[in-house]
Amino acid sequence: MVTADLINIGLYTLFMTEIINIHDIDEKEILNSIRCGEIIIYPTDTIYGIGCNALNEEAVMKIREIKQRNDKPFSVIAPSKLWISNNFVIKKSYLDKLPGPFTYVINAKKKNVVSNAVVSGNKIGVRIPDHPFYEIIQKAKVPFVTTSVNVTGRKPYLAIRKIPRRIMNMVDIAIDAGTLDNSPSTVFDLTKELPIILR
Repeated sequence: MVTADLINIGLYTLFMTEIINIHDIDEKEILNSIRCGEIIIYPTDTIYGIGCNALNEEAVMKIREIKQRNDKPFSVIAPSKLWISNNFVIKKSYLDKLPGPFTYVINAKKKNVVSNAVVSGNKIGVRIPDHPFYEIIQKAKVPFVTTSVNVTGRKPYLAIRKIPRRIMNMVDIAIDAGTLDNSPSTVFDLTKELPIILR
């Protein structure tokens, strides 16, 4: 665990952000951070994500500021498959493929499933990563914003040490799992009669 105020050490610059090695995670601390609306950079089965409690509008707006993304919707990590089936229209065959490197754009059955700052309308991108960090999100029992760590339109950062100072200074916690050089999740639009691959 590292916390510092912009101190240069060799090739690295340390930040006010708390940087935690994935093997040193204090689960209770992270659960509290999620529930309190803190901004977290975290590893997934694809690339690093930046996220927060998707029910916390103020936190979601801060991520929009970080990414300079005014209106494009965010996806969320679901706390469970049951949460997905209770709140969205989706076939069991797609649920059975989770966890995995997929994002499903699906129709919500009701309003206020997530904060209005996450998405407008009832179409929401939902995923469940195949990664140990997901177990903490499950225990938090809230939907969690998932979007790549970058300014919108630029390439995502694949290692914590590569993330620029501007972004690091705006998040509360960064969980370091080394370099993640995987492809982003495949996005399926399941709101039509037949699925459409969007990415």
